[in-house]
Amino acid sequence: MLLLALALAPGAAISLYIYLKDKHEREPLGLLLMSFFYGVLSVFVTFLISWPLEMIVLNNQNAAELFADAFFKVALVEEFSKFIFIRFILFRNKNFNEPFDGIVYAAMVGMGFATLENILYVYQYGMATGIMRMFTAVPAHACFAIIMGYYLGRAKFSKEKNLYFTLLALISATVFHGLYDYFLFITFVPGIWLGAAISLIVAIILSRKAIKIHQAASPFIVPPPNRPDLTNEQSPTSPPDTNG
Repeated sequence: MLLLALALAPGAAISLYIYLKDKHEREPLGLLLMSFFYGVLSVFVTFLISWPLEMIVLNNQNAAELFADAFFKVALVEEFSKFIFIRFILFRNKNFNEPFDGIVYAAMVGMGFATLENILYVYQYGMATGIMRMFTAVPAHACFAIIMGYYLGRAKFSKEKNLYFTLLALISATVFHGLYDYFLFITFVPGIWLGAAISLIVAIILSRKAIKIHQAASPFIVPPPNRPDLTNEQSPTSPPDTNG
């Protein structure tokens, strides 16, 4: 039971954090739970896609082979497995009605994926692995999801650049995921794992920025009672007008 709690805790905590960041128009809890379940299902999609790819045998003895493994056999497959549920199901939901919702739904799907993956790792390798992943792999999955969700939020409300932002959502999440894994895979270079730590820190910084940008872009921001003349674009959460 302790191992299960350890495996569930980080995903639940991050999901709650994202839910509370949705300040202006929160999503239905049932839909958020369904999004989390989609993330769980995406693990099985990953298995289905990965199975034929395993026939492509790589010795994983040099940097080039490890690059292909990290970016294509792992990062792209996992991010695509999550992406299809977000883009082709949740993206079309009527409750996806502001840019920040892209982050919310992507994060819930990401945490569903990360939580099941975490359960498998913790039960296989024990408590020490669970504690380590609480501060590394699970937050990393959250960041990949937030970055993906940021661009899907932009895609939803940008008719002219819908395809551009949609592709950028998948590519950016895959790149950050691939970098993180790549530096961990290169075990024959002492200290190279620091690259994974740096890529995670950068992803966290960008994720926090993405959250703030989409929070400020919400059409549901209510002007202060004493300033009914303010529009969303002129609210205190928006950058000051420097034209006049």
